[in-house]
Amino acid sequence: MSLTPISNIGEFSLIEKIAQEIKIYNNEKVIKGIGDDAAVIKPNIDMVEVITSDMLVENVHFDLSWMPLKHLGYKSVAVNLSDVVAMNATPEHITVTLAMSNRFTLEAIEELYKGMRLACDKFKIDIIGGDMVSSNQGLIISITATGSVEKENVVYRSGAKINDLICVSGDLGAAYAGLLILQREKRTFMANPYYQPDLMNYEYVIEKQIKPEPRLDIIKKLKELNIKPTAMIDISDGLSSELHHICKQSHTGCRIYEEHIPIDIMVSNIGDEFNIAPLTMALNGGEDYELLFTIPLDKYDLVKNDDDISVIGHMTDEDEGLYLINNIGEAIKLTAQGWDSFCHDKEQI
Repeated sequence: MSLTPISNIGEFSLIEKIAQEIKIYNNEKVIKGIGDDAAVIKPNIDMVEVITSDMLVENVHFDLSWMPLKHLGYKSVAVNLSDVVAMNATPEHITVTLAMSNRFTLEAIEELYKGMRLACDKFKIDIIGGDMVSSNQGLIISITATGSVEKENVVYRSGAKINDLICVSGDLGAAYAGLLILQREKRTFMANPYYQPDLMNYEYVIEKQIKPEPRLDIIKKLKELNIKPTAMIDISDGLSSELHHICKQSHTGCRIYEEHIPIDIMVSNIGDEFNIAPLTMALNGGEDYELLFTIPLDKYDLVKNDDDISVIGHMTDEDEGLYLINNIGEAIKLTAQGWDSFCHDKEQI
C-alpha cells in the first residue's frame, strides 16, 4: 500500500478528511464543532464547566518504537479525560492540536485519530476543534478537555479533613511494570534486530501502560452510593506524589498502610524480575490514571466490600507529616519521587 505524504493534500484537506469521521454526541450543547474559527458551545446555567489540557511529546512521554499510533491516540484522550473525572465532572468535549514532522503520512495521522475516536466513542466525547502544524522533529499532541458538573459537586484537591479515609481505585504500579517490560524488549531488539519481542504473559501491565482508562465508572459509582469525595486527584505521577498534592492543598498529613495498597500479582512478579520492590512501583511508578480520593469516615461501610475501591489509610493533622506504615509496623516518611516533566532524563524511581 502506498502512503500519502501530508504535503500532498495540505492542512485544510487533512482537517476536512479527519472531520468527516468525527461524530457529535452532545448535540444539545454543541452548536458548532469543527469547521469554523472556533467551536460554539451552549452553556448550562445549572452546571459549571471544568477545563484541562495536557501535552504528550515524542521521546519524552511516548516512544513510537513500541507505542502503536492507534493506542497513542486513545491514550492521549484518556489521560485528559482522567483529569476531568478527577474533578468529579463528566467529560464532554475535546480539542486536538498536533505538531508533526514530514515523516508522518496521511495514513499515520488517520491511525492516530482512529484511536482518539475509539476513546471518544466509548465515553461519548465530542472532538470539536483544534489545530495541525508542522514540526521540525517528531510528534507533539496537545489536547484540551472540558466537562461539566453541578457547582456543589465539584471536588478539589483541597477539601480533605483530618480522619477522612484515603481511597484508591483499581490497583497500582501496573503501568510502570508495563513500561519496564516494553523498555527491556526494545533494548534487546536494538542489540539484536533479529530478536522477536516476547510479551506473552505481560498483557495486563502492557495494556495499562499503552491504553489507560479514565475512571468515569468510579465517580458514577460514588454518586450512586451518595458519596461526595472531600478531595480527589488522578494518579498520573505516582501515589506518593499525588498524596503530597492533596495534603499540601488540604493542609493535612496522612498515614497509609502497605498491607492495604492494591498491587496486582503480575506487578509483584515483574518487580522480582527487575529487582524492584512492588511497593516502590506502586508508590512512585505513575501513569496508572486511577483515582486517589478521600471520603468521610462515616462512609466506610459503603465502600468496604467494593472490589474496585481500596481504603489505604487516613488523613491526619498537618504537623504529623506524611507516612507509610509498612508490614512490620515501621513508619516511613513518604517522599514524592514520581514523574517530573522537567527531569525526565533523570532517574524517576
